[in-house]
Amino acid sequence: MQVENASASGSSAFRQACLDVAGGVRDVAIAVGVDKPLHLSSPRRAAGLEDLIGDRALPVTHFALLASRYLHDSGAGIDDLAAVAVKNSRNASLNPYAQRRKPRTLEEVLAPPRISGALTRLQCCPIGEGAAAAIVASDAGIRALRVDRGRTVRVAASALRSETVYGTTNFDAALTAETTAQALGQAGVHPDELDVVELHDAFTVEELLYVEAMGLCPPRRAAAALRAGEFDIGGRVAVSPSGGLLSMGHPIGPTGVGQIAELTTQLRGEAGERQHPGARIGLAHMVGVGAVCAVHVLVKEQ
Repeated sequence: MQVENASASGSSAFRQACLDVAGGVRDVAIAVGVDKPLHLSSPRRAAGLEDLIGDRALPVTHFALLASRYLHDSGAGIDDLAAVAVKNSRNASLNPYAQRRKPRTLEEVLAPPRISGALTRLQCCPIGEGAAAAIVASDAGIRALRVDRGRTVRVAASALRSETVYGTTNFDAALTAETTAQALGQAGVHPDELDVVELHDAFTVEELLYVEAMGLCPPRRAAAALRAGEFDIGGRVAVSPSGGLLSMGHPIGPTGVGQIAELTTQLRGEAGERQHPGARIGLAHMVGVGAVCAVHVLVKEQ
């Protein structure tokens, strides 16, 4: 099956593999994501369209506006936005699969040019080439493949929701809150029990918005928790130890599957320098054009 669901394509493919195995359709399924962005001088002309945007705001402008609103409501500053990129670049410097592997200082992240609003270049994710794969197997499939059961990770929940009418509420955060609550409910896991989280941080403000929506900290307290090191590797919960979309990269199709691979590596205790100590429960989160949200919970059995 070919799956196209914007940034959530890989996450949706992984969910389909899980459903096939859970439903007994297959004992083994593989979710594969691969993307090689086109380098066209005029993609609009290549697509045969007069206008790719119309009256819609570009994603960077959309999130720049949300950043302004978040800074106003929370009392956080532009340094707090940039601190997300600093943390994730530090994590990515330990990840051999990351696209941006250079750790960045706060001054480097804040350096011009600004792309939109307060968002500078290093606060926006890079688009590049990439590929990732995840194997989903039933107990029978594990036996047939003679896989080391000690290295397997259980998919405790798979949730996928599309947006509804949220009025003046930030629909990105509202959809994330609903989908995460559904996934955690399926898994029987409280937000405080999460050890590792890989989330959709295409722009720095998204991490602050989504950790609050997921219940990892109280509303308007994400910046303070970030400053306190709560989301660092070795902190209360490691957020984007891979480097996230901001630094590991965002090849679109494979990104969600790449998150599953990172969580699996963490839960196996095989992440090397970026290993979060004692990682046992992980959560992967992706949104697709804001209209869909996929959340998976993975658990390492005792």
